[in-house]
Amino acid sequence: MTHTLLLYCLVFLLPTESCRTLYQAASKSKEKVPARPYGVCNGVCTDNSQCTQPCPPDTQGNMGFSCRKKTWHKITDTCRTLNAVNIFEEDSQLVQPFEDNIKISVYTGKSETISDMLLQKCPTDLSCVIRGIQQSPRIPGNIAIIVQLLHNISTALWTGVDEEKMRSYSTIANHILNSKSIFNWTFIPDRNSSYILLHSVNSFARRLFIDKYPVDIPDVFIHTMGTTISGDNIGKNFTFSMRVNDTSNEVTGRVLISRDELWKVPSPSQVISIAFPTIGAILEASLLENVTINGLVLSVILPKELKRISLIFEKISKSEERRTQCVGWHSVENRWDQQACKMIQENSQQAVCKCRPSKLFTSFSILMSPHILESLILTYITYIGLGISICSLILCLSIEVLVWSQVTKTEITYLRHVCIVNIAATLLMADVWFIVASFLSGPITHHNGCVAATFFVHLFYLSVFFWMFAKALLILYGIVIVFHTLPKSILVASLFSVGYGCPLVIAAITVAATEPGKGYLRPEACWLNWDMTRALLAFVVPALAIVVVNLITVTLVIVKTQRPAISNSMFQEVRAIVRISKNIAILTPLLGLTWGFGVATVINDRSLAFHIIFSLLNAFQGFFILVFGTILDPKIREALKGR
Repeated sequence: MTHTLLLYCLVFLLPTESCRTLYQAASKSKEKVPARPYGVCNGVCTDNSQCTQPCPPDTQGNMGFSCRKKTWHKITDTCRTLNAVNIFEEDSQLVQPFEDNIKISVYTGKSETISDMLLQKCPTDLSCVIRGIQQSPRIPGNIAIIVQLLHNISTALWTGVDEEKMRSYSTIANHILNSKSIFNWTFIPDRNSSYILLHSVNSFARRLFIDKYPVDIPDVFIHTMGTTISGDNIGKNFTFSMRVNDTSNEVTGRVLISRDELWKVPSPSQVISIAFPTIGAILEASLLENVTINGLVLSVILPKELKRISLIFEKISKSEERRTQCVGWHSVENRWDQQACKMIQENSQQAVCKCRPSKLFTSFSILMSPHILESLILTYITYIGLGISICSLILCLSIEVLVWSQVTKTEITYLRHVCIVNIAATLLMADVWFIVASFLSGPITHHNGCVAATFFVHLFYLSVFFWMFAKALLILYGIVIVFHTLPKSILVASLFSVGYGCPLVIAAITVAATEPGKGYLRPEACWLNWDMTRALLAFVVPALAIVVVNLITVTLVIVKTQRPAISNSMFQEVRAIVRISKNIAILTPLLGLTWGFGVATVINDRSLAFHIIFSLLNAFQGFFILVFGTILDPKIREALKGR
């Protein structure tokens, strides 16, 4: 039997402690049991079929299995050893559940009965169940009983929670918060158990009365701290340092209350904070959520006057390729919610969050995105493409210098090449600043440098589009009015006002409106913020609006130039307008398509295909301008042949 039960434990991946306990129990038992191993269902395994099997000897309950891919997989487990008798210390000293000649009595009492007996036997400190609980294996049925017990205690005790009761309560919770029990939470039939536990601990701590001295209850998997505060304090902070994943590595978490907030609090008031290193993983396991907690979970119980706190989370995983989100646990909808917090600062080691505690949000943490983009291929595409783009733009400007006197003999061609030169120059500056921004390690360590780099990248990329828009205005002016009604100097000044003035106004307003609240930059990169302030719209909206206007302009040119009545005096200018229109008709969709995929990467940041397409199109913009704006122009080719 012992070998069979050991095989059972290995097959179904029960935690080490649970397997060891059950194995010892089976080894000592003298009862005869069937030869068929536990956890093996009878009958043929067909997809979606289910079966139920009894628990191993000396435990009550059963295990549920489901057939997937011709293999039985355990889905529920109610196996338990705790009951209303052996959970109490004085009874557990007399009745050892795993002695050779003792058989566990069938569990007949409900968890409410256990809590009633607890409050009768040891109402002052709740300690009479601690030994019985600590000696029990952390199997799913026992976990469920302890969760219900803690819930009932937190509901029954409305007043009179002192430090001793809190210490006992934490010890009980610490037993099932052990990192070795995380796997077993997945088999508890009631998926609500994990957040019932979190809510119960917070509710019980909310009733804790702090007398004269601060409270500090440091269990391994739950650490409670509390103190009194008043308006004349310079500020308060709680610092936790706890081990995660049964390793010697510790992560820290800090709760900071500023002096400005403390002024709002009537004296005296109390503040309580609780740190959990494993509850995040337990919530993920029991609720089957596709999110990963990447720090301690910090609960804070504050006076209602406090509206803002700062939380500093050290990251468990220091990966720089994963996004981090500050979140609060929504106690009604039972999910992590980004609306409760906002990111203030982040680097590879830690994240700083500003959060709003309330009745809905008491517990906070940071999430790590489960999706990792293959950034290496994106990096290669970006830098190779930018290198080609910069070389193409330099070549474009060099060609314009060589042929300038030959291709700018008329006013319309002069203005056209002014636009081409400035489009190439602004894109060249944008690419250079983009490379500068990419070499900065991020807003955390180079905040001012990132602000400057982002401002110039924003300014010059906008200028590219506004110079395209200036070309479109030039076409409209030539068609609707007549070119020679205004001096060339006024037209040039107007083009420069559109090409540089409008982008400068938009970029300046964006940084002035968002930077004071630290919402100008993304936490992870030197570029316009999206999650907090939607500052990126200050680039996307003007750029895509210009794309639409330019395409409408090209359509209008096609309609106008198809009219048969064109005088000989206007023939050359009409040909120039058509040439500009062809240029815009090619470049505008390319540039618009580029940033259209940029918007797609914001909306669906998990799609590697969108990121690759965007990187390719964005990095080769300079090459497009060289080919379609310069080389394919027959006048420029003729001038180069003459050279």
